[in-house]
Amino acid sequence: MLTVTKLARRCGLSRTALLYYESIGLMPPPRRSHGNYRCYSEADARRLQQICAYRDAGLRLEDIRLLLNRRTGDAAEVLKRRLLELDADIQRLRTHQQSILKLLQHTTFRKANMITKDKWVSIMQACGFTDDQMHRWHTEFERSAPQEHQEFLEFLHIAAEEIAAIRQKSRTGF
Repeated sequence: MLTVTKLARRCGLSRTALLYYESIGLMPPPRRSHGNYRCYSEADARRLQQICAYRDAGLRLEDIRLLLNRRTGDAAEVLKRRLLELDADIQRLRTHQQSILKLLQHTTFRKANMITKDKWVSIMQACGFTDDQMHRWHTEFERSAPQEHQEFLEFLHIAAEEIAAIRQKSRTGF
């Protein structure tokens, strides 16, 4: 005989899930010990394993109840219906995925989510940077990581001519 905890563990469930299945009639009421503890049989264990297999397939509890209380010929119909539902869900998710990819590829959408030069300058000024300190910041960035400096300036959507001027001034001071 198996206790609630042992049977639940065997099937990878919580005690609460097993007791819930019992309360809604998926599991029959178990025999009770002299101390009024639930005692499950191997037949109960097989039934719970079947419930778990159906749940793993994504079946609703009502469908599982129908399958457990009817002949096995009905299982194919319920499983085929669930397969069609899954196909529809997958198609809907693929459509969502394609829509998100289109949004991410749309240039104006990408730019709308990025920081601009004006926003960056206002952040630097709010942190107390003077124009001279910002120039030193660019000078150090250009000296230590010129390619990353270029990419950062492009990220801020600065025009190519202005980027060239910022980098030139960062290198030469003029």
